[in-house]
Amino acid sequence: MNKDITAYNDQQTEPNKAICQQLAAQIMSAMPTAKNKIWHGAPVWFINDNPIVGYDVLKDCVRLLFWSGQSFDEPGLSAEGSFKAAEARYTQADQIDSDSLQRWLEKSQTIQWDYKNIRKRRGELVRL
Repeated sequence: MNKDITAYNDQQTEPNKAICQQLAAQIMSAMPTAKNKIWHGAPVWFINDNPIVGYDVLKDCVRLLFWSGQSFDEPGLSAEGSFKAAEARYTQADQIDSDSLQRWLEKSQTIQWDYKNIRKRRGELVRL
């Protein structure tokens, strides 16, 4: 895992640190070859330069975000923003359902919208 993500996780206060560490470990396990880095201030994993999954610490929770998550048709994810992203929010590490997270991570690798080229297409998303 990218050392900057480890540093991001380590600088969080409990219980956010525990949530971040658990999310990072499960994401890395499911997507060991995905490129990962701090992007726009938060940990994000990419496949072929397309953002797939990431998380960030908000004021009152940790938000897990799947850029194409609205297309997963999965319970536990809520629509986020005006494109295809979906999120789950956590305030304690024990709220993370590992089975659901594993399913979401599997779907995130096969169900993707082309965010990498969204600017070239002037805001239009195309499914990959």
